[in-house]
Parts: sequence; structure tokens; C-alpha cells
Amino acid sequence: MLNKNGSRLAVDIGGTFTDAVLVDAHGQFLATTKTPTTPADPSLGALEATRRVVAQAGEDWSQIEGFIHGTTLATNALIERRGAVVATVTTEGFRDILEIAYERRYSQYDINLVKPDLIVSRARAFTIGGRMYAQGQEVQPLDEAAIPRLAEKIAESGAEAVAICLMHAYANPTHELKVRDLLQDWLPDLVISLSHEVSPEAREFDRLSTTIANAYIQPLMVSYLSAFQTRFSQEGLMCPILMMTAGGGMTTIETAARLPIRLVESGPAGGAILAARLAAETGEAKVLSFDMGGTTAKLCLIDDYRPQTARKFEIARAARFVKGSGMPVRIPVIEMIEIGAGGGSIAHVDRLGRLQVGPESAGSEPGPAAFAKGGAEPTVTDADVVQGLIEPGRFAEGRLAIDVDAANSVLQRNVGEALGLEAVQAAHAISEIVDENMAAAGRIHAVESGKDLSARLMIAFGGNGPLHATRVARRAQVERILIPHDPGVGSAVGFLFAPVSFEIIRSRYAMLDRLDLNDLNAFFDAMIEEAETVVRAGAPEAPLSRRRMAFMRYHGQGHEIEIPLPDHPLEPKDLPKLRQRFESVYSQQFSRAVPGMAIEILNWALEVSSKPQALKHYPTPSERQPAQPSGQRSILCDVLGVYRIAQIYDRSALRPGDHMQGPALIIEAQTTTFVSCDFSAQVDGGGNIWLTRQREDMQ
Repeated sequence: MLNKNGSRLAVDIGGTFTDAVLVDAHGQFLATTKTPTTPADPSLGALEATRRVVAQAGEDWSQIEGFIHGTTLATNALIERRGAVVATVTTEGFRDILEIAYERRYSQYDINLVKPDLIVSRARAFTIGGRMYAQGQEVQPLDEAAIPRLAEKIAESGAEAVAICLMHAYANPTHELKVRDLLQDWLPDLVISLSHEVSPEAREFDRLSTTIANAYIQPLMVSYLSAFQTRFSQEGLMCPILMMTAGGGMTTIETAARLPIRLVESGPAGGAILAARLAAETGEAKVLSFDMGGTTAKLCLIDDYRPQTARKFEIARAARFVKGSGMPVRIPVIEMIEIGAGGGSIAHVDRLGRLQVGPESAGSEPGPAAFAKGGAEPTVTDADVVQGLIEPGRFAEGRLAIDVDAANSVLQRNVGEALGLEAVQAAHAISEIVDENMAAAGRIHAVESGKDLSARLMIAFGGNGPLHATRVARRAQVERILIPHDPGVGSAVGFLFAPVSFEIIRSRYAMLDRLDLNDLNAFFDAMIEEAETVVRAGAPEAPLSRRRMAFMRYHGQGHEIEIPLPDHPLEPKDLPKLRQRFESVYSQQFSRAVPGMAIEILNWALEVSSKPQALKHYPTPSERQPAQPSGQRSILCDVLGVYRIAQIYDRSALRPGDHMQGPALIIEAQTTTFVSCDFSAQVDGGGNIWLTRQREDMQ
């Protein structure tokens, strides 16, 4: 826990809406809201949302003792290329690391292949003499006499930031630190990122690419975080602001400003944390997290109450969904698949007469045509409005009027006329495509991970997740869905359950049967001290937990498998168990182990985090009764393709044990849950809605 008596606030800035959630010291919701994101200055939308929840709860700013913030600003800056001019400094002889990359084309036979934009041109790639061995010994002293000329070249290139990535700096950072200190004497305003701090792992291309990405967004994020903190302090906020990271933990603003690359994908990480907690509270060991917002949809696999994680992902792919076509970033991250399928995703008919949806989005300005803010392109939200799935008078807490006629008009003009369809048919077609796109993404992600979706519970949230959940689940062969409390602001709710944490992954090559345990334990002690210093800055008194991992492989292989280590200094008796664990996991992934092969370890990892909050346990409803509708409306049935009457329910009026049969619309402040005609719904003892697919004939 971050506080004992005061309230806690979470703010998530998305591409279309900014969400705010205020809870008391016991985790009870005081107020939630959604406001349109303000792209020109995202902090303005965040401030408006925060003012609203503080006013709704009747709280005072001084009563807020915990503030967690997640933002898409770092992600968007990388995708939209709105960062600083960056130069690189690498070891002499390695100027062309970026150009060489992986020495392969991501699409071998594409004669019009577009290479990934890696930000730094060769003209801004500089080198310096000096060399370290992979074990950390100095082979050649640093050429300090070359620093004045290097500084001159950097200044002439117009660089505002520099990424320093010297060979084997993860093993010995002495040269990187010396280059930074000497450059700052000559160029005091230059922003400098060091590879051994950003990504202290072997594989120089990935390490350099990650350091470049960090340097690219660092000036923007430092300015943003400083202004954000100042703006809220002036409003009366007295507690420190903690930032959500891509790995699912929280960190201080100071650490975020030093390592802003860890903020990339921080918003979606909050949603995965929420889903993992709900999985633990309900005892569901296999879960698919489905987060659909205004701009994108995110899907994450959760097993044994932990989200699937990765150490690498790509940003701004030149070819959609094609691995290797983007900028690789190697940091600890919750692994999820994200596609351009949100409420604001734009539909269009291409030159071949095919209906396409996304990835372009109308965002919050101007937004969908139905928002009556100047939007002239048909979107997924417009399609939902025309099909009757959104109650116009109650959308976005009633603060955003919905123009049904505008949605009809834009669908007919931009899609219907091109395909010879009525507006409602065009709307149905858009929904079919976007729902299939999301289901297909989930199926592919599961297959790539060697997992099956059909046995999983879907946990759906986000502004559009509950509205599309049954339609996506049917296509993904998922039978059960859970809609949590306040799903429209699910990622922000997840922030409140995230621990303050910091993860370090560091390269140190070793053979399992020749480990120097004394040196290795000293290596871990240094990582523990570094990580705990960062965590204690955000959670001074909280009890801490540690998780150690080794990335192991058979000798000569190119990729590693993550194996958990015991939570104590390694002893000789632990080594046979490590071999057994590795061979067990290897067999699960590749069907068989390789007997007699030597095992090597390339990277070691440590995660230090504050202890999570205690889980809630939901009582079983004492009785089961039909829910009482508050009205009804005509909707286009997504199963039968004809109009049917759907009952309308107010979520705030539902009681534990209430049940209903689709078609139905369950309306709440920030979203609507659509119960398709082939699903039934029931409310559990904690107020969660469970949707279950019915197999009988729905005619």
C-alpha cells in the first residue's frame, strides 16, 4: 500500500479518452470519469478528469496520498516521430550497427521493401576508440583525446540528444561513463542516454536501438513530466506522482525521466494488471485480457495469475504485423498484441472495392461523426450507434451528445454508396470486420505462444471492450466473459493494483556446470541494491519481494528460456534443480529435451517490488433472480442480422444473483455491455458480470 488513510488517484491518458479513478484507503471507488484526450497538451485533459473526480467525491486535493499516472505520450512520440534529433556514439569499427541490423530482410522477396526507420542517419553516427572484452576487461584504453573533435561533430550535426552504446558496456560501463562526463564538459545542454543504464544486455543492435529510442523521447518526456508535476502541484496535490511502466509496475518520476523508454505501452499494462488480479480473485488460472479503447485493442494471455511477459517488442512497424519491420526495443514488458481496432478506427472502401477498418483513428479531435465535433469519416463507434447498441442520451455520462443522423449520413456516403448498401448494412459490415480482426489477432497470438483460447475466460474492459466482447468471443471460440466494475476505466483501475517495482536484466555469460557462485551472488547483491534504491523512492515503508530469473539455453543456441531461480543466494545443491527446471520448460515448448547437452546462461534478471494488496473474495449470491429492466430499444441482432428488441438494464441497479438473457444492453457511466442473443448474463457476489454463451438455437 502506498498510503494508510488518504485516497488514491489513477490517471490514464489514452489516444481518445483520458480516464481518472479515485478510491479511498480501502480501495472502494469514490468516483470515476472519462474525458476527451487533449493531444496538444495531454496534461490539460488529465487535469480536467482529475478535477471532476475530486469534485464528485467531495474530496480535497490534500487528502490524495497516492497518484499513479500512465500515458501514451512516449509511445505516440516514437510512432509519430516527434522526438529529438539524435546522434550515436559507438566503438570505433562499429559505426554501421544500425545499417547492418540483423543482416536479413524481414520480407525476403519484396522488391519494394521499406526498411524500418531507426531514427539516426549514418551522418549522425560517430565512433570513438577504446574497447572492452565481453568479460569486462579493458582491451584498449578509451581515446580521451578524441573527445573535443567528437563534441564538435555532434554539435555540427544539430543533435539534441546522443545515445552512447560501446561494445560490452553491460559488462564494464567505465568507458561509457567517461565519454558522458567528458562530452558534458563540452556540451552541457546535450541529453545523453547510456546503453548500460537503458538496456544492459548483450546483442549490440538491440541495445543500441533501445538506447536511441530512450534518447529520442527523453527531452520530450522530461519536459512533459516536469510540467505535469508542476501543474498538479499548483492545483494542490501534495503527494509524489508515480508512473506506470511497460512491465506492469510503478516507478518514480525521476526514474521515468531517466529511462522514459520504460513508459512505452504503460497504459495497456495497467489493463493486464487488472485482469491478472481479477483472475486471482476468481480463481481463473487461464485468462484472455481484452482491452478495447478508442484507438486500439489490446489482448494479453494470463496464466496462473501472471500476465505473459517479454523482454523485447517492436515500435512503428513498416509492415503491419510483420516481425522485424519495426524498431526493436529491449526492456521488460507485459507481452500483448495491439492492433488498430478501437471505437475511433476509421472505415473506408479501398480502390479494389474492399471494406477496410483501421488502423487509422479519428482520435478525440475530431472523433467519430456521431460526436458532432467535425468528424467526417465513418468509425466503429458510428457503426455501433447506427445498429442501436449505444444509447445516445447516456453516452459518456450524458456529457457528450450523440448525433445519430450524422453517423447514418457518413456511413451511407463513405461506405454504403461505394458498396451498394444501406447505412445499417454498412454498419453491420464494419462491425463484422473489426470484430473478426480482433478475434484473429487473439488466435494468432495464442498459437504463437502454443496456447488455446477456447478454454480461457475473457476479461473485457476499456471504453469499447464490453460493447464488443460477445462478438469477439464468439469468433475466438471463447465461451465465458467477465466484465468487472467500472470497465470503461479498466486500465486506470489496474494502476491502483500495480506494485512499485523495478526490474533489471543484465548479461553475464556462464556455463551452468561451471558457475562461480560467489561471484554470481555478489553480482545479484549489486542488482538488489540498485533495484531496491529505485523501489524505496516510491514505497519507503512497504514490505518488498524479490523475483530472480535466469535466461538459459543449450550451448550454441540463439535464444533463451526464462527459468525462475530460488529466492536466496545460489548454493551448489540448487544447480541440479536448475537443470531439471530448464529441461522441463524446454520440453513443454519443444516437445523434448536434449540429453547430454551443456547449458549456458546469457542473462540474469531481478525484479524487486512492493507486496501487492490482499485479494478480495466474493461471496456466492444467496439467491438467483431475474434482473429488472429499465427500458428497451430496437437493435440490429449481430447473430441473426435482423432487428430485435433488447432489454436495457442499469448496471448500478443490478444486484448479486441477477440474471438476464440476451439480447440486452447493460448501461453504466463510461461504457455499455452488449449481451448478444446467444449469451446470458449473471451478476456475482462482487458485482462482476459473467457472460456465458448459450448453444441452443436462437431463432
